[in-house]
Amino acid sequence: MKLSLALLASAFAATSAFSPAATKVSVTRSSSSLDASRNRDKVASRSKWAESRGYGTVAEAEAEAESATGLMTNDEGLEYVRLANAAGDTSDIYLYGGVVTSYKVGGQEYIAVRPDAKMDGSKPISGGLSHCWPQFGPGEIQQHGFARNVNWTVKSMTDTTVELEMAPSDYTKEMWDKEFLCTFSVALEDDKLSTKMFVENKGEESFDFQAALHSYFTVSAIENLSIAGSFAGKEFLNKMVGDGEMQTEDREEITISEEYDRVYMGVNDPVLKDSGTGKTLTVMNTAGYEDTVLWNPFGNEGMGYNNFVCVESVKFDPVTLEGGNSWTGDMALKAGDL
Repeated sequence: MKLSLALLASAFAATSAFSPAATKVSVTRSSSSLDASRNRDKVASRSKWAESRGYGTVAEAEAEAESATGLMTNDEGLEYVRLANAAGDTSDIYLYGGVVTSYKVGGQEYIAVRPDAKMDGSKPISGGLSHCWPQFGPGEIQQHGFARNVNWTVKSMTDTTVELEMAPSDYTKEMWDKEFLCTFSVALEDDKLSTKMFVENKGEESFDFQAALHSYFTVSAIENLSIAGSFAGKEFLNKMVGDGEMQTEDREEITISEEYDRVYMGVNDPVLKDSGTGKTLTVMNTAGYEDTVLWNPFGNEGMGYNNFVCVESVKFDPVTLEGGNSWTGDMALKAGDL
């Protein structure tokens, strides 16, 4: 599984970060009418439910539901955990893929899920803080590994924390027969959202792996975004040039005006700045994650390119984990003002 940066240039040649371009779907007038009818029924049902519980209005009922915590189920049948703190900030974490799909601070959403995402378990969720493990990109097993398309189990949970676990299964053993245990913890703190990926080798033989959080973040518009960090002077792999070309970054802050798929080695301190919202988001990689990948399918409206950017926390060079040892990847998100 070991890949050097030079090999990546050829291995990743034309690979999109997550999924193929969305197909165009036509919407007929009859389906629109049906949707409108269903929406009216849904509003009426919510109003009746709210009144029966003394909330008075649907808005009040939805506000009450937003602040609820614990294990929940979406409309497509997937389970997720909602965290909420005393300030009213919230975070949602899906068991399918162990993926954080929402982080709201003061009502502002900072984590994006693509409009073409499947939320029914039929494929990995295109969005959120999605796991790429034990492989990043293409390689010996399936694209980005298997952690993003298996069900994790809840190990422990409070109103503001959740700990998920992924262990080997028949499905994972078919492609990667290693004795591992992964624990992913999320904590909704007063001033940030903290995550920890903890990998253990439960066997006697060593194994190699890569790790990444394929993180999707919201932007008001891609033209309003700049990304600060220690980019200037760093080499990066530009996967959009030929079969992949090593280049050197000369900018202090990155702006995006074309399709991006770039691996910045040795950069792990990105700060997103959105002039449209007046907000910042600091990605604090304090352990494990050493590199940053920037990805945006510029121009692809089906994927919703104009309202998200992927700023991925990556351990690109493979980790060799000896039997009985462990590895930790710590990443936190801290929202602020410009």
